[in-house]
Amino acid sequence: MYFNWSSGKDAALALFHLQKDEQFQIDKLLTSINSHHNRVSMHGLRREVLVKQAEAVGIPLDLVELPEQPSMEDYNQEMTRVVKKLQAEGYSDSAFGDIFLEDLRHYREEQLKPFGIECHFPLWKRDTKELIREFINRGFRAVIICLNAQLLDKSFLGREIDEDFLADLPANVDPCGENGEFHTFCFDGPIFSEPVKFTLGEQVFKEYKSPKKVDENEVCGDGSMGFWFCDLE
Repeated sequence: MYFNWSSGKDAALALFHLQKDEQFQIDKLLTSINSHHNRVSMHGLRREVLVKQAEAVGIPLDLVELPEQPSMEDYNQEMTRVVKKLQAEGYSDSAFGDIFLEDLRHYREEQLKPFGIECHFPLWKRDTKELIREFINRGFRAVIICLNAQLLDKSFLGREIDEDFLADLPANVDPCGENGEFHTFCFDGPIFSEPVKFTLGEQVFKEYKSPKKVDENEVCGDGSMGFWFCDLE
């Protein structure tokens, strides 16, 4: 099985549960990278930090290399190329850390169906309040590296997910950020051989056109969206 690795908390917890399940053997992580900026798509994590993270997890990492401003056609073309390669290598199962976005799950399943690859969602439909507390209680650690400026104040950027963080979250924000309110970098926990070392860097605001179709981490929308990013070095 290959696992679609976002570098964040949900992916880390999902991988933890998959590794406890004897019917699965995860021997590859797959992550989309913006090749122009050398950063994880949507989250903005540096490639070199992602590589260090995968090394600490101990599972080989494959990358989906995307252009600077990929269209849905660009994304689908590159994903098709990568999935064909994985299929040729004998992969018939793929897993994701999604929790409750029905459109996103449907998109993933429809995209992989022609290749005979079955999708698995170990966190599916679990209560997000319970999930985030399980994440904390199991010893996982993560920091906020991207947030939706319309829903969260900049002060949340760079904060570690802990009980104080949860207490400060506005009522309209999902505790796991499942609606795209925030994204995280997971740097420690039971799936890691050692903590990933990093330092908090520059904070940058960027504005984007809302996506019109479901993408790897995005849902339908119109207009523009502003995001704060925290660089990790």
